[in-house]
Amino acid sequence: MTECEKPAEIPVGALKRSAARVIRSFAPPLPVFCDSCAFPGGSGDLSEELRRLYLVLGDQLDPGSPVFEAFDPARDALWMAEVAEEATHVWSHKARIALYLSAMRHYARAQRENGRTVHYRRLGEHQAGSLSEALAADLEALRPQRVILVEPGDWRVREQLHQVLNSAGLDWEELPDPHFLVSLGEFAEWAQGRREFRLEHFYRHFRKRLGVLMDGDQPAGGRWNFDADNRGSFDARGPGLLPAPIRFEPDSITAEVLQLVQTRWPDHPGELEAFDWPVTPAQAQAALDDFISHRLLAFGRYQDALWSGEPWLYHARLSSSLNLKLIDPRTVIAAAIDAWEQGRAPIEAVEGFVRQILGWREYVRGLYWQRMPDYLEDNALGADEPLPSIYWTGDTPMRCLADALQQTLRLGYAHHIQRLMVTGLFALLLGVRPRELHEWYLAVYVDAVEWVELPNTIGMSQYADGGFMASKPYSASGKYIQRMGNYCAGCAFDPAEATGPKACPYTTLYWDFLIRHEQRFARHPRTALQWKHLARMSAGKRQAIEQQAEQLRASLRAQT
Repeated sequence: MTECEKPAEIPVGALKRSAARVIRSFAPPLPVFCDSCAFPGGSGDLSEELRRLYLVLGDQLDPGSPVFEAFDPARDALWMAEVAEEATHVWSHKARIALYLSAMRHYARAQRENGRTVHYRRLGEHQAGSLSEALAADLEALRPQRVILVEPGDWRVREQLHQVLNSAGLDWEELPDPHFLVSLGEFAEWAQGRREFRLEHFYRHFRKRLGVLMDGDQPAGGRWNFDADNRGSFDARGPGLLPAPIRFEPDSITAEVLQLVQTRWPDHPGELEAFDWPVTPAQAQAALDDFISHRLLAFGRYQDALWSGEPWLYHARLSSSLNLKLIDPRTVIAAAIDAWEQGRAPIEAVEGFVRQILGWREYVRGLYWQRMPDYLEDNALGADEPLPSIYWTGDTPMRCLADALQQTLRLGYAHHIQRLMVTGLFALLLGVRPRELHEWYLAVYVDAVEWVELPNTIGMSQYADGGFMASKPYSASGKYIQRMGNYCAGCAFDPAEATGPKACPYTTLYWDFLIRHEQRFARHPRTALQWKHLARMSAGKRQAIEQQAEQLRASLRAQT
């Protein structure tokens, strides 16, 4: 057996122009394993006492993880379990459940084929309802000398596993997750002593440190940030003929999982007929290649655009593969930068894409672990409305919200502006309880894992953390949605109107939001202009807006 090799340390301070070369230099290689394997319905036969048991969670499916460098197929084994709690602790979308189960089963098969013993507990083949129960039972039965796990991504799961491992009285070790470019320790070091946390500061620091998109000590292209070039919208002709993203037809493993999910959780939201998500590393790589070849070119300019009936536009569809660890972020970033260096994509598109991965993705993970578990209860704006039932049905006359919700319920997907500035914006303006919205996002999107979803919802979308993540609330009227897409054309509501029968609910609630939070934000340096507009409004107009906003809330409460 040739064991996987530990990646080289990140070349701190490297000043190379090509981040692709820097990233590839510490990307973990794929391992090569011996031929023998055992998998009799879930547990392998070990030739001698079990030395190490490696726990593999459903979002840790990295085939080349260096944490297995000391794995001995004669004495060690992997452990994985499917448990109902992971599908039901929030009311998970059917496609989300299916993606996890299919990817896990494909991973287990690949590990068996590569000579590793896998103790894999399938739904229906054990009695445990939770991950902790399943692990406790197997630790008692297997009695490994040592348990190895990679740090879980979710606080809830980490706490459960730590409790089980401590109660079992076994020797165990938790290793840093090598998937991420910035370790939790490095984030804590960066965060120490800071009065405020801002993405831009984090992003620039680690671009320099990792040598990503750098030209010596200067940013490639002469600017750190090409956001001003990445806010385009389509004209009246729309996006035109879009390149459809690559599809992955279900194989026998996925087909079996789809049937299981439909049978076991028929009342959960979502549909499975269109399921085509990557479930293996090879498929994730194909999805990356497809994005780089066909959509990266226009991703930057149109990353914030909206268009009715077009769920994918120029987006990558890689977040689920990244979050399940089917593909490494180093590989993804390197491919984008290679495209720029070869003249196949402009710098503004590549920088905008890299910012999503090295910027937001790594940043929110660090914030999550800085604040948990208190982050779950944050509600700085005192929002107390229940999540409207329309979020589970998509039944609303608001065309933009209906399209985003119905698409989400059908596919388990919406791009980041649909989430932030359609579904998230409506909840912010309405005053929905942040935790309820968080649990909805965690349930309905196939790429949702708590460490990335919770800060984006509680912090960025709802400003419930009081500015810990974002410096100001992302509040806007219906005019923003009108500017970024075609939803308002043909809608029953007018985004220019705040009161009356044709008033856009977004616009009504926007002005009501300004009224309700005037004292908090009127002197905020980044929001003062919005509240200055409010100051010019007459008392009568304010009262009419407040009354219409309350009628809208009452109507939604009645439906819920």
